[in-house]
Amino acid sequence: MARVYGVPITVAEREGRPRRFTWDGRIYTVRRIIDHWVTLRTDWAVGARDRLPRRTFWRVEAGSGRGPGVYELRHDSESGQWLLARVWD
Repeated sequence: MARVYGVPITVAEREGRPRRFTWDGRIYTVRRIIDHWVTLRTDWAVGARDRLPRRTFWRVEAGSGRGPGVYELRHDSESGQWLLARVWD
């Protein structure tokens, strides 16, 4: 079962991929990228077809010392912000 969070996180990247992230004061190291996809939303930027905002999603296996978990991270190209979108039990 997935829990939805939508909370801001800090992400360290390498070559555009998340390598670790900080959530709730804890550092999580990405062990494996499970999935990756991009969404484009034309309704977000009316009249700006050449610069469509996109959201990049990463489903990763990561751990903080307690054992691994599955996390969905979201990066917003317009704001540059990273969010923790979901966590799977």
